[in-house]
Amino acid sequence: MGVADKIVRILIAAVVAILFFTNVISGTLGIILLVLAGAFVLTSLISFCPLYLPFGLSTLKKKK
Repeated sequence: MGVADKIVRILIAAVVAILFFTNVISGTLGIILLVLAGAFVLTSLISFCPLYLPFGLSTLKKKK
């Protein structure tokens, strides 16, 4: 997982968390988005996204 991908995931997770804790989003949708935000943070920290594997995607720059 590339650096840009990690940054985007963490920013999205932060926005979702802020919206949830300020009650802009709530209920079932809020909980689902908060869990998804947690998954974004986790995949950013471990630098691996399991959904990229079946599709053969990689955002990591190739070494020359």
